[in-house]
Amino acid sequence: MSERTPPTADEADYLLRTKGWVLFPGQLTEAQVAALSADSDRVYDLCREVQVTNGVAGNMEGAAHHVAGFGGALDLFLEDFPLNDEIERFFEGKYIVLNYGAALNPPGTRSYTFKPHRDIRHYSPGFRLSLNMLVLLSEFNETTGGTLMLSGSHQVEAMPPPGFFEAHAEGVVGKAGDIVLFDSHLVHSAAPNRSNDRRRALTLCLGRPFMKPQMDWPRYLTPEVQARLTPAMKQLLGFNARVAASLDEYYQPEERWTFRADQR
Repeated sequence: MSERTPPTADEADYLLRTKGWVLFPGQLTEAQVAALSADSDRVYDLCREVQVTNGVAGNMEGAAHHVAGFGGALDLFLEDFPLNDEIERFFEGKYIVLNYGAALNPPGTRSYTFKPHRDIRHYSPGFRLSLNMLVLLSEFNETTGGTLMLSGSHQVEAMPPPGFFEAHAEGVVGKAGDIVLFDSHLVHSAAPNRSNDRRRALTLCLGRPFMKPQMDWPRYLTPEVQARLTPAMKQLLGFNARVAASLDEYYQPEERWTFRADQR
């Protein structure tokens, strides 16, 4: 496998099991990258307004959360979701979006993502609960920084001792349009951006359908937005893994179950 050749399915599975992360080069076109970058900036401004209003803006500069439903390129990304086959292989079945964000990483700023962390609270060795997707919308290199990965840390329950992460973590190096998948147990952090521009990326956490997402999309999205959702988008946003809210919803034939039989 050369540096810019996408891994095969078996190679990707092996890297996820051993290192805990794998890079897929060239998954998005230049046009897609440009559209997603512009839409990330637009939606971030909307999120930032709410952060400031609610008094939680202090360590969230450059971070936008729950970015679906605004009618732009970020929605289209879900419509033609990349690496679906590789992700279904990871889970051995269907999956949903647990959270969907945009990270702008402005130069000289630090947010809560700079602390080494995992994106899942429960450690479940041998059972794959969730998977992270990092979509590069800018080049990740020594100047722009990027995500730091502690390879193999998904196999150890304890967090690394002080200083270990800084000494051994690997920086993701890639081009705009590349995508990284990594086990949510993997310890990682953002790195400082020493360039003169934002280092944009999309950050998603994917999980098994029985898991609770951070946003209740069927209640959050307006009827107008829901009318535009494709079957694939409804799957990602958890519309096929809902909890019944009444006896009438519960007592339905299988084709109208709120939590469908293929969601596990």
